[in-house]
Amino acid sequence: MANYIFTQISSEEIPYPLLLLADETVEAIDKYIFSSEIYVLKDHQKEIAVMALYKNSAQQLEIKNIAVIPSFRNQGIGKILINKAKEIAVKDHFASLIVGTSDTGYDQIRFYEKNGFIKKEIRKDFFIKNYPVPIYENGMQMRDMIILEYLLHNLSE
Repeated sequence: MANYIFTQISSEEIPYPLLLLADETVEAIDKYIFSSEIYVLKDHQKEIAVMALYKNSAQQLEIKNIAVIPSFRNQGIGKILINKAKEIAVKDHFASLIVGTSDTGYDQIRFYEKNGFIKKEIRKDFFIKNYPVPIYENGMQMRDMIILEYLLHNLSE
């Protein structure tokens, strides 16, 4: 893993600038971050990526936030984080790992599908109901959240 260091950090060290690369507001982040496990990936001493994992139940772990700084994108960093999330989920005996992204996030959906996730459900009007102002991505207003799932029995056999 090159010079990368993957570590869990405490909720006193919340890296909002990194988290805001994947979520629109600090208020939205604050709804999940204090009950999530937060991990950062560093290149030497520089934080280059973040991931927040939230236990939905004894069976399901959710990736609430995953982000890579722009200068390190398209270099396999996201895949490193996804693989770490899978490892953590297997170690802690979860049955599935889920992630939600916008219906307009075509690159994100493709990324998760390339990493073994399948579309599971649609949360209608999620971005309309949960954010005070409209959010646009790829020239379209974000409306629905697409939930993708990775079944972990694939890794534990």
